[in-house]
Amino acid sequence: MATSTPHQYPIRLSDEQRQRLELVTRNGHASAKKILHARVLLLSDRGRPEGKVSRSQIASLLGTHVNTVDRIRRRFVLEGEAPAINRKVRATPPVAPKLDGHREAHLVAICCSPPPQGRTRWTLKLLADELVKRRIVTSICAETVRTTLKKTSCSLGASSAGASPNAMRHDSSRRWRTCSTSTPRHIRMMSR
Repeated sequence: MATSTPHQYPIRLSDEQRQRLELVTRNGHASAKKILHARVLLLSDRGRPEGKVSRSQIASLLGTHVNTVDRIRRRFVLEGEAPAINRKVRATPPVAPKLDGHREAHLVAICCSPPPQGRTRWTLKLLADELVKRRIVTSICAETVRTTLKKTSCSLGASSAGASPNAMRHDSSRRWRTCSTSTPRHIRMMSR
């Protein structure tokens, strides 16, 4: 990254921008980074009533490096207020997921198959061990298996464990005979 000169990205805040940034620094709901970036922008403002503050003074006042001040200023001038004070959103997660779509399909297929000899149903630990045994993954914990199955709505405890939701039972489809907002009959009789 090329170093910037002190006056390459001058900051001129409007009254509305200044009020928004001051609100960020005062409300106590923003993250520490967001508050720091808002303070950098407020101190970098050329139209500041208290006078100009150099970038090295801003860095020493806020306990940051001069390059950080330059980076925040540059981002404000080139991209705007919101990108300058908010963190950049990651395009990819920090750790790749262990189970992608193909591996999830293998997991669901294992769930639908009969459980191992001597077992009545699959447990999360058994599923994790089976994935490793079949060399679908090198290692996996039961919690990852649980969250994946929760996402696919596969039930291990149902009589027919499978990837599709269970069919409605007859007793759950009956309509209620009374409305929940109506007064029960025995209470109406007592009030007469």
